[in-house]
Amino acid sequence: MNRRSFFKALTLLGSMPVLSRVVSAAPVKVSLSDIKKETPVAVVYHCDFPQEARFKTMLTNIGNHLSVYDNDPFKIKIVVVAHGPGVKFFMKDLSGTPWENEPINISELERKEKDLTLYGVEYYICNITLTRLRLDPNKLHDFTKIVPSGVGAIGDLQAKGFGYIKVQ
Repeated sequence: MNRRSFFKALTLLGSMPVLSRVVSAAPVKVSLSDIKKETPVAVVYHCDFPQEARFKTMLTNIGNHLSVYDNDPFKIKIVVVAHGPGVKFFMKDLSGTPWENEPINISELERKEKDLTLYGVEYYICNITLTRLRLDPNKLHDFTKIVPSGVGAIGDLQAKGFGYIKVQ
């Protein structure tokens, strides 16, 4: 290997961590056919509301729901589908969004959401909402997934046998 090839290879290897961060910055997009009911009990929580207290109640309910099944992701599958104003609870940063002046404790919510992922909880974010509100998908928490349509995902999950819950 000549000196020029060596430095090209070294530069390429050195840029791989940077490239992997850029590539993995936005959450993965999933199609509705990718989502399966693989447990005896499966539930979708519908999150399209703007109230932070209501959202925290939903997270508490999810934790309680999991506890009934011994927090065993092989016994129950819980997914949360967010669209409309519910998307704000899954963003790292609200600057440049319709909610940028709201005093939401994003880091606290992220921690609670991420804790629930340890028990198999998944979060699906509506791509139509992201597009219509011009929201940057890179600002979503890394553990979220983007579905083509929030309401479409809810209907599809119900057709697959997921129960429907909406916290009031």
